[in-house]
Amino acid sequence: EAEMDKIKGREYKLPKRYEHYFKLTYHKDKFYGYEEREDVIERELQLCGYFAIVTSEKMTAPEALNLYKSRDVSEKLFGSDKTFLGNRSFRVASSQAAEAKIFIQFIALIIRARIYTLLRKRKAEMPGKPNYLSVPSALKELEKIELIRQPNGNYKLDHAVTATQKVILGAFGLDEEWIKAQARQIGKDIQNAAMPEEQKDDDEDAENEEY
Repeated sequence: EAEMDKIKGREYKLPKRYEHYFKLTYHKDKFYGYEEREDVIERELQLCGYFAIVTSEKMTAPEALNLYKSRDVSEKLFGSDKTFLGNRSFRVASSQAAEAKIFIQFIALIIRARIYTLLRKRKAEMPGKPNYLSVPSALKELEKIELIRQPNGNYKLDHAVTATQKVILGAFGLDEEWIKAQARQIGKDIQNAAMPEEQKDDDEDAENEEY
């Protein structure tokens, strides 16, 4: 209903799935309004089930549900470890290497879970359901932010941060200025790493003299 209220009076053809729950009205190719199919909605509500959560501590229903879901997500996350972290087989030569790999995967799971939580929160705040706010899509989009080497040896962003990338960065509390600052710092680090040791010593001496 919220989505349909936004497009009233506009030329717009709603997908067929809306017609299952609503009677849609159009006038000269413009969306005019809608009416609930109460019999359909009531029939589906009758098929809905109920569940109860018993807690040992006093808390509200939303608090209990959030706690349950967080633990359920943790179990599913470790269950899906084999899927997106390649944990079906360890492919290591020693128990020490296996322990190191498991530890790294555990840290990776924590990071991935945090990314997923922030993206899901951002997605809930936005109208519609943008498909680029899933973990794989968001990471793939952010990988497009690259540095290129200029003829003078300096490094700069290959292109400006796109609107989609700004939305994803916003979910993490970051913005375009943060990206630019990081790009400048990384560029300086790359230049310093490629600089001959003699020149580094000269630059350090010049900085000390200025200080």
